[in-house]
Amino acid sequence: MGDCLILGDYTYSSWSLRGWLLMERFGLPFSVQNITFLHGPVATQVARIAPARTVPALVTDDGTVIWDSLAMAEELASRHPEAGHWPSDAAARATARSMAAEMHSSYGALREQCPMNLQAAYTGFTPSEETLADLARIEALWAFARGRFGDGGPWLFGRYSAADAFFAPVAARIAGYGLPVGAAAAGYVAEHLADPAFRRWRAMGIARGEHLPWYDRPHDKGEWPGPAPRPARAVETGTPENAACPYSGEPVTDLLEMDGRVFGFCNPFCRDMTMADPTSWPAFTALL
Repeated sequence: MGDCLILGDYTYSSWSLRGWLLMERFGLPFSVQNITFLHGPVATQVARIAPARTVPALVTDDGTVIWDSLAMAEELASRHPEAGHWPSDAAARATARSMAAEMHSSYGALREQCPMNLQAAYTGFTPSEETLADLARIEALWAFARGRFGDGGPWLFGRYSAADAFFAPVAARIAGYGLPVGAAAAGYVAEHLADPAFRRWRAMGIARGEHLPWYDRPHDKGEWPGPAPRPARAVETGTPENAACPYSGEPVTDLLEMDGRVFGFCNPFCRDMTMADPTSWPAFTALL
């Protein structure tokens, strides 16, 4: 059966992003089922996998339901020790777990004032004093972890860990609202924005195109601050270079053109998520 991850919308669901990164970023096989916040209460939509009532929720191959992202991190680390969710050094591991737990339960002002919206980059936004206090605490934690355990690597503990997955939505908020942070924190945020897994997640949100208006904020918008994707467009006709979809292996039905070359996919979503950020998808870049 395999592990199945139930997720909310890619653009807005910060909790889902964490759960997905805990699987995707550590090379674990899994399938996905999406729900939409437009279709009523989440608890109703996931009632079949009780006692889960939120997303993300993971149903493992033995039928176990894990309905909390922090529990997911710990259980995945237990079941897949080779994946390396936590640092191997004991002091670093304890620090990473403490930081993930604090992120999981704190920063209410930042969450309330700056909900994650990966399709918006606001300009002229003024954070509250409470949000600034949250940012100061976050910067202090990031500086502590990187200074003591970073070993010169780009992530909090040098190599990517579950702690980085937990802070990915924070990085998205800092980028999306142009929040004031120092150069070191801004560099760490940029690592998240450039991370191919993060870019794939954002690309899937663009492809799904779901708009939840209650996440909108009345501020001017600018360009998303992450790496600019290579231009690509959907086309109706052409001879694709590939006969099978690079993701599913199924026959191609939908076409994309990039740099004068045509490639095929098995459905519009596969095409559109690729079109949103072509070089973030290893299976597609292999065709190039």
